[in-house]
Amino acid sequence: MFTHVMIGSNDLERSRDFYDATFAALGGQPGEMDARGRLIYLHDGGRLMITKPIDGKPATTANGGTIGIAAASRQHVLAWHEAGTTHGGISIESPPKERPNGAFVAYLRDPDGHKITARSQPTK
Repeated sequence: MFTHVMIGSNDLERSRDFYDATFAALGGQPGEMDARGRLIYLHDGGRLMITKPIDGKPATTANGGTIGIAAASRQHVLAWHEAGTTHGGISIESPPKERPNGAFVAYLRDPDGHKITARSQPTK
């Protein structure tokens, strides 16, 4: 359904440090900067793009919005969470945990305040 998700950042190098580390924990590759100055991550067929807002105003977060990232296993979710908190993210909601459907999830705020989650596939 979606081709990509794009979020704003006020500091692309800080975002690169955070997202390079969290995607590496999931087995992904470092982001690449395109000719328009957008940071692009490809992972499991999806694309996350990070940019300074084109209107020149500060980037803000989506109140109520969450970006979900697929993880292969519980261990990947834990590694993602650790990489995120080590690279400027803040753990939110609850510690990483298993949901009633068997999915293992963790939540972070990235350095710009975007709410992101990594989750494994449900087992039930």
